[in-house]
Amino acid sequence: MRTIFYISDGTALTAEAFGRAMLSMFPLKVEHKTLAFVDSVSKAEQAVTKINAAYAASGERPVIFHTFVSLDIKRVITASQGSCYDFLEDFVDPLSQELGIDAQPKTHRTHGIQENGVRDSYDSRIEAVNYALANDDGSNISDYDEADIIMLGVSRTGKTPVSLYLALQYGIKAANYPLTEDDNMENLQLPKSLKLQRHKLFGLTLEAQRLHEIRSKRREGSRYASLQQCRFELQEVEKMYRREAIPFLDSTRFSVEEIAAKILAETNLERHHY
Repeated sequence: MRTIFYISDGTALTAEAFGRAMLSMFPLKVEHKTLAFVDSVSKAEQAVTKINAAYAASGERPVIFHTFVSLDIKRVITASQGSCYDFLEDFVDPLSQELGIDAQPKTHRTHGIQENGVRDSYDSRIEAVNYALANDDGSNISDYDEADIIMLGVSRTGKTPVSLYLALQYGIKAANYPLTEDDNMENLQLPKSLKLQRHKLFGLTLEAQRLHEIRSKRREGSRYASLQQCRFELQEVEKMYRREAIPFLDSTRFSVEEIAAKILAETNLERHHY
């Protein structure tokens, strides 16, 4: 078991994203520790105490992924008993030469709220999250004109987490609409409230066994969670997707992040990065 530290003078999100991407290539059991806002020498010294304690406890050098603006703080961290990796250090100088511009490092620039348009982007993301919450589970169909995308699917196919992820990561206004027995599953038609929004629709589906497992955690032994009911609902919904030419995705083996990426690739929705 190796201990992995993600350390930064900001949120540590960049260090964590880089580190986890690197570690995904290795079949290794690890313990993750994130130390954010290490923005002073004294905090860096406290972080080193934790790093060295992890080394003493396991006998294995902790792996440290870090991003620091301050050279003084960086020197403290790299003097620890951990093995340090700073991918920014490897790429900033070559990129600076290519662009012909000197880098101007600044704390919190990547994930903070700043002026010059970034504040507007942040506000747009919060607005998108609020929209996703207000338009969850078909609760507010009167706002669908504002939607960038409307997720469809039977209950428990992942519409809500995907909608929120699209909003939080990319500022996309995502509504979602559940297809239930109230929509007459035996002769399923596209609900009238969605026909004018056909160009915004995207469907999710799952393998029946997986849906049965998910529903059983909520209502074990019920008709709603039975494998037979799951198979029936998914079969009818997928028929409707094909008949109405609604793009859809079987999300059984994908994470929320992968589902969102596949949706963006297929729909060409404009994404906003923060």
